[in-house]
Amino acid sequence: MCEYGLQLYSVRDITENNLLGAIETVAKYGYKGMEFAGFFGNNAEKVKQCMDENGVSAWGTHTGVDQLTEDKLAETIRYHKEIGCNLCIVPGADFSTLEALKKLADIFAKAQPEMAKHGITLAYHNHDAEFKPNNDGIIAHDWLRDNTDVAFELDTFWAFFAGLDPIAKLEELGERVVAIHLKDGIRENGNYDEGRPLGQGHAPVKAVRDYALARKLPIVVESESLTPTGPEEVKTCIEYLKSLEA
Repeated sequence: MCEYGLQLYSVRDITENNLLGAIETVAKYGYKGMEFAGFFGNNAEKVKQCMDENGVSAWGTHTGVDQLTEDKLAETIRYHKEIGCNLCIVPGADFSTLEALKKLADIFAKAQPEMAKHGITLAYHNHDAEFKPNNDGIIAHDWLRDNTDVAFELDTFWAFFAGLDPIAKLEELGERVVAIHLKDGIRENGNYDEGRPLGQGHAPVKAVRDYALARKLPIVVESESLTPTGPEEVKTCIEYLKSLEA
């Protein structure tokens, strides 16, 4: 069976109060990689022990850019090292103007080499707005590609929602992509209603999945609608992915 990770935001209905229980639950469904969206006061030792006991590992974290500033970077690095995580992903930031982009690039330029010393890759995760002109008419994702060395976790649904071909974008970014989000949803009249389980929306999920597997890109599932609950929805997603292997 192919291995898949899960962005734990998908089960946010339980992570805030029971992160360790969430890890145990989704591990039973077959997810092998945990991508964290917060730790909710759990210390690194307990998180690592829980992952070890359930046969999973940390594939990444979504970490706010505020945790990369000089006063907090050492703690961010320490926590990543203790849970065995070598990928720190910024899940969006202010890119509304050229000035904001330059400030973001400056933070990346200072944090990235320090993190690299400890074997941690710094990456950026997109939504759809990064592919549309900002207040200064700049396509933020293109600007970050051209003006920083940051890696990318491409959310293939948001690229699709922005009107792009996610596979063409993956081809364009090449080795800058270190992981993908595999996600589904409805793209209709510019509206988004929190998505759908994999295989139940408009996004080219199978094509993206096949592309990523062929290139050995880590595939991180994200499903956001909590329908009927987060755990049940992510179980539906991995069952769909298993069906593609039949």
